[in-house]
Amino acid sequence: MALKRQILKGELPPGHRLIVLEIAKQFEVSQAPVREALERLKQEGLIIGKQNKGSVVSEITPKEIRDIYELRQLIEGHALRETMKVLTREDIGYLENIVVQMKQAVDDNDPYRLVELDMNFHGFFYERSGNALFVDIWNRIRTKIMRFISVTNKDHPGYSIPDSHTEILDLIKSGDVDVTEYKLVRGLDFYKLYTSE
Repeated sequence: MALKRQILKGELPPGHRLIVLEIAKQFEVSQAPVREALERLKQEGLIIGKQNKGSVVSEITPKEIRDIYELRQLIEGHALRETMKVLTREDIGYLENIVVQMKQAVDDNDPYRLVELDMNFHGFFYERSGNALFVDIWNRIRTKIMRFISVTNKDHPGYSIPDSHTEILDLIKSGDVDVTEYKLVRGLDFYKLYTSE
């Protein structure tokens, strides 16, 4: 969805007012699908309804990001441990393919695609962990994480993001659960500390 992409890329900043009629004209559609799209974006927390203003792009605060990353550090390490117990060759192939696509996204100068692939890589551990609640939590925080790292990834030039995922994948292949979990959890420190005052 184009609007979602614009918000996640920061093209529509927090506080930006979204007017149904203008959006419908821009995308040459009727107002009904625009209203439906805005409702979905509200459910994802990307926009909020403001009295007398209609819909506006929501803020994302440093505290909210710290809270999300604290939660990720608590859950994602455990999700990874559970995933490593049941990994198949196909799973490894899936993760390897994501890393290849990440490098391609860097080559294509497509930062949005890189963020999507990053989410697919980490989301895999939640999905494969066997814990439905983990998946539910991931689905609720995923969009906010995407929005935040769309900004912070500018501090990671070149292949640094694909390379860090290759490192995690190599550790997964080694079978050393403790070291892999430690590396994954500590890798999230950058994002948590990024928001520190």
